Amino acid sequence: MAALAERLYAAYGPQGWWPLLEHRGSNPTLTGRLTGYHPGDYSFPRTEAQRFEICCGAILTQNTAWPNVEKALQALALQGLLAPREILSVDEARLQQAIRPSGYFRAKARKLRAFCEFLLRLSDRPPSREDLLQVWGVGPETADSILLYAYAQTEMVVDAYTLRVLRHHGYQRRELSYAAAKAYCERNLPRSLFGYQEFHALTVEHAKRLRTAASGKPVAGRVNRRTVC
Repeated sequence: MAALAERLYAAYGPQGWWPLLEHRGSNPTLTGRLTGYHPGDYSFPRTEAQRFEICCGAILTQNTAWPNVEKALQALALQGLLAPREILSVDEARLQQAIRPSGYFRAKARKLRAFCEFLLRLSDRPPSREDLLQVWGVGPETADSILLYAYAQTEMVVDAYTLRVLRHHGYQRRELSYAAAKAYCERNLPRSLFGYQEFHALTVEHAKRLRTAASGKPVAGRVNRRTVC
């Protein structure tokens, strides 16, 4: 599986996840035409505000595409709500309206509030995975995304895209639970913060291209060196 990770990296290059609103970097593969990426620069997040933005993005991206999340984050930022105390103090209807583009906005507003309450109780210490999984609305994938990208913890993130790529390349023949897929990836990849970030991001990019190719549509975006079969 390390060989697959190397082929994906050779094909698409560093992905620069997690995208941030105020960072000017562009999407390296051009899919989605979004901004905020920082390929090859693993120093993010650099501020608590960026860390919190990543956490919010991890919650808002549940069951929706990233362009919708970006719209919701931009709305929160424009209204001065992209901070824990502001989210907790704002009127419920206003919070729901701000994040409406991300879908399931009533449930996600509640999830954001629950996370903010949890965050303010931490007393400046990083959360553990066990801590995060106790927060209403935070499941394993969201918890691992927060830890990997916001807190620089080596927790593998797997999602539907990851599983699609593993099946396509013959690494898995059956459906796996989240825990089993995560354990499988961690056993078969070198333990590395940068490696885990890139593998997750690269499998998302590759799975999107597999789906596009299967539909018979032209594959958009640049490929740095070569495509992956």
